[in-house]
Amino acid sequence: MPKKFFLEKRPHNGMTYEEYMDNFRNTVEMIKSNLDEIDDPNLDYMMMNFQRSQRIEKSYVVNDELCQMAKKIDTPQLWMVLTENWCGDSAQTLPYINKIAKCNPIIELKILERDKNLDIMDLYLTNGSRSIPKLVAFDYEGNELFQWGPRPQEAQDLIIRAKEAGKSKEEFMKELHLWYGRNRGKAIEEEFKAIIGNLIQPS
Repeated sequence: MPKKFFLEKRPHNGMTYEEYMDNFRNTVEMIKSNLDEIDDPNLDYMMMNFQRSQRIEKSYVVNDELCQMAKKIDTPQLWMVLTENWCGDSAQTLPYINKIAKCNPIIELKILERDKNLDIMDLYLTNGSRSIPKLVAFDYEGNELFQWGPRPQEAQDLIIRAKEAGKSKEEFMKELHLWYGRNRGKAIEEEFKAIIGNLIQPS
């Protein structure tokens, strides 16, 4: 049975990746022109995240094997992503997910702002937390196909080890973003190969 929010077409009415990035760009431009007047602890994160996302967009080409697998999906899918533009993991993963989705025109990627959709977010918690980005994929009847997020498992393991070692959030976030920069989307590609491989297996 499809969930209520799906029947209400809230994911369908979400932003495309292009709309999300346009809004993000407008926010960054507004921040730059009003730096002295805006008091928001997330400002620096937003500006860094925009640069990170742009850098990935310009340089990343989807692994050919993964793209060919995505093209074998033969029924329409809606990939709903819950996120916010201040989220560092989102900046480092969403551009990759968008390009993977674009391998097949019947995959529709839609983005919802987490804080405006907490009722949906609370259905997809990670260890009890509203961790983002969170990708939930559906067929067009509203059946859930898979979930992914908030980060690749290898990155999650890095965070766990850092916390166990007693490192501060500032320290482990620095390590995390260094990891993202060195990995260049390889971990995401491997995880999506496994996910899509399961979707296209003959029944």
